[in-house]
Amino acid sequence: MAKAVLELGFMISFSGIVTFPKAQDLVAIARFVPSDRLLIETDCPYLAPVPHRGKRNEPAFVAETARVLAEARGVSLEQISEETSQNFARLFSTATKTA
Repeated sequence: MAKAVLELGFMISFSGIVTFPKAQDLVAIARFVPSDRLLIETDCPYLAPVPHRGKRNEPAFVAETARVLAEARGVSLEQISEETSQNFARLFSTATKTA
């Protein structure tokens, strides 16, 4: 499904679920999503990432999701942060221009 949505030009966003121990299939998908199509989300107030699982999710916890994505992709946390921030700005800049 990820390949199909990428072919359609969509971005793919990862939430705290990617940090769950049983989410290795999702981690594998995160490895092949092009860096210019990658986003991170909180899914707040649900699905807090490990190590906050079972608690109310909050935006600050997105750092845990970013950390797992950086590790999975073999890049620094700073690189993931920069790439996803640029993608967010590009996506929502485009959205506001067409609205």
